[in-house]
Amino acid sequence: MNNHAAKVRPSVLHTWVSTAGGPLIAVPKSKLNSWAGVDDNDGPVETWGDYGRACAVGGYIGLVTVGTQQALVLGDEPAMTTYLPAERLFLRWAAANSETELVEAAKRALAVEPAWDDDEDLNWEVREAVVLFDSAIPGAELEPDERLIIDLEPGRYRVRATYTENEDYRMILVQLQPAT
Repeated sequence: MNNHAAKVRPSVLHTWVSTAGGPLIAVPKSKLNSWAGVDDNDGPVETWGDYGRACAVGGYIGLVTVGTQQALVLGDEPAMTTYLPAERLFLRWAAANSETELVEAAKRALAVEPAWDDDEDLNWEVREAVVLFDSAIPGAELEPDERLIIDLEPGRYRVRATYTENEDYRMILVQLQPAT
């Protein structure tokens, strides 16, 4: 039994992954044991092993190498996150009255094409399913209630992110679009 603080939060609609304060990461399933999480915390966070590499990503999204593949870092805010497969969307919950309202707001935002942040745009090559979890946790030590497995079609994806809010919600949208 481990003592990790981050847990997956199942709900009626979706499974949400939380973090103890650092970024979340989506690591290729076959490379999970290669992710070491926090190796050492005796210095600047950038020196804390794989977790430090994830923390070094500026903004909402970034890539780090894990073995021979890339992992997607969801940074900036330690927001609970789920994945909406039909929309190919990581939905990051910054504030909302309910899950239902937040999911509906995210779908409405996508329908009118949100103002994607020009600085939050990258290409990610995916070869297999990925596992979303708190980047501080070593992949080999993940418990079932600390992760979300996301089955993605292999290929290249354009990944874009934006922050949106109104009086009822605040959220970060990270969408994957098959690259042409």
